[in-house]
Amino acid sequence: MREYDSERAGRGRRRRYNNDDFEYLKNLPRPEAEPDDDADERPEVGDRWSTWDMSAAGERGPEPYPDWLVTELAAVDTELGVVKTGKEADVFLVSRGVPGTDRECLLAAKRYRSAEHRMFHRDAGYLEGRRVRETRVNRATAKRTAFGREAIAGQWASAEFVALCRLWEAGHQLGMAPVVPYPVQVLGTELLLQFIGDAGTRQAAPRLAQLRPEPEQLDDLWRQCVAAMELLARLGLAHGDLSAFNLLVHNGRLLLIDLPQVVDVVANPRGPEYLARDVRNVAAWFGARGLPGVDEQALTAELLGEAGM
Repeated sequence: MREYDSERAGRGRRRRYNNDDFEYLKNLPRPEAEPDDDADERPEVGDRWSTWDMSAAGERGPEPYPDWLVTELAAVDTELGVVKTGKEADVFLVSRGVPGTDRECLLAAKRYRSAEHRMFHRDAGYLEGRRVRETRVNRATAKRTAFGREAIAGQWASAEFVALCRLWEAGHQLGMAPVVPYPVQVLGTELLLQFIGDAGTRQAAPRLAQLRPEPEQLDDLWRQCVAAMELLARLGLAHGDLSAFNLLVHNGRLLLIDLPQVVDVVANPRGPEYLARDVRNVAAWFGARGLPGVDEQALTAELLGEAGM
């Protein structure tokens, strides 16, 4: 498993971070609100009006929208706590509901940090082959200017949202069970997703790495993992950072998460390398749990074939 070094304040000492470090927190105390000139525009309950109508065309999830999703403009968002902290983004639990009714849904709000507050930069290899329309942005990104670094920070949420939408739509067209949480909307550096977990207890679903499945369940989870990687490959993509820490298991169903670094296998010169590493990571985890007959090379070749390589 890869490890990254991050500078610790004071005397140049280093702290080692694992790529899959995470911390679950619940019901953190909120800082006191500062005076706000727009306070009169806030809802009487909740923390903010629903941001649903603030996302432009192409920034909302695939249609038809799920029945559980609250899209009413009278809805308000209420922050319930932190689900997960990470190096480049934090995930918050948000309730979106219409006051005075039983219309409510739980969302995971993934908020990317600005460039200066991220704990490490993983963009160099992943951004190869990824372009935006504005040449000025492309030049700034390539030179890693201050503006370019901010542009890169803003691209993560958008890239993850687009990848989630493509996977959701492709799976739906093929009649597959969803392999990703439903992508609700993206607004700037905030990505809103379907909350995967127990709605009653508001407990997030466990990651695959937290489980010790029995042989029958292990085999089923491996089949689901391969199916998810095949769907990615058919779209010409690789997760780019796949591991047992980036897979949720809810009611026996395996779901991919954390896709901001998704890689175009064809356009990125290192695409096949990232795909092979994804296979190696998950195959090693399943093999260590006793799954027999895992052939990394054969699966890698199959996925590259699906991607048209």
